[in-house]
Amino acid sequence: HSNQLRQARAMGDYLIVGVHTDEEIAKHKGPPVFTQEERYKMVKAIKWVDEIAPGAPYVTTLETLDKYNCDFCVHGDDITLTIDGKDTYEEVKTAGRYRECKRTQGVSTTDLVGRMLLMTKAHHSNIDEDLDYRKHTDNFGKGPKGHSPWTGVSQFLQTSQKIIQFASGKEPQPGDTIIYVAGAFDLFHIGHVDFLEKVHQLAEKPYIIAGLHFDQEVNRYKGKNYPIMNIHERTLSVLACRYVSEVVIGAPYAVTADLLDHFRVTLVCHGMTEVVPDKDGSDPYQEPKRRGIFQLVDSGSNLTTDLIVQRIIKNRLAF
Repeated sequence: HSNQLRQARAMGDYLIVGVHTDEEIAKHKGPPVFTQEERYKMVKAIKWVDEIAPGAPYVTTLETLDKYNCDFCVHGDDITLTIDGKDTYEEVKTAGRYRECKRTQGVSTTDLVGRMLLMTKAHHSNIDEDLDYRKHTDNFGKGPKGHSPWTGVSQFLQTSQKIIQFASGKEPQPGDTIIYVAGAFDLFHIGHVDFLEKVHQLAEKPYIIAGLHFDQEVNRYKGKNYPIMNIHERTLSVLACRYVSEVVIGAPYAVTADLLDHFRVTLVCHGMTEVVPDKDGSDPYQEPKRRGIFQLVDSGSNLTTDLIVQRIIKNRLAF
């Protein structure tokens, strides 16, 4: 979704995103995983979005475009149909007010739902005995058919170009407060957005660096079949958030003196979720705590990746 919005924004000067209600989605596609309020908030948090149109009709009409003073609308190159099989963009296409952008290869909501429903499979167990795992410990897919042992799905193929397109490219400026946060940021969701927004409010000129742990590390402390999204997908999801300035891909689990000095970090924040000790039993935040720069931040949201998976499992019959 982020990549589609990024492409759309590049086609014009101001991007308004229409978000459907739960009722509309349930009617045409099946029950949504997130409520409309959660989805409005998520879309607003994506850095290429200037405004949202809540309760947008499922079929985009010229009337809708005119209501928001839009020159044209943009959709991915995967066609969407109404419940009775009509192209939802027929009217705007005929009027020449339609543009298309490329679908992101290798990832889709349906695919992610499939991964969540595979949660019961034991593809993370017996890591030591399984040679296939060792082959993949470098974390990068060897081709479109390569399966990651950490996420159990075919690899989303990351390129430096894609990262550049998503990155802000902004260096910290004098007077910026450099804040470091770290985690899995799996299935980037409203809980993460609420947390990052709260962190963003802690300073007048915040520069937030998000440290993302590699898939193996996330699996060590989260267990089961986490993470659901691989490191590449998680990187782009976090980079798409308007509150984040920079991402450390494969950040160390312990927030070390080296890391704090290298990025000139002024503040380290963690949410209200449990902090699992490092492999040697030590507190991963002991160094920032020793320096007196550690702060717990309550996002006010109780949504977790686990809860999303539970919603999916509850919805699966309808899906």
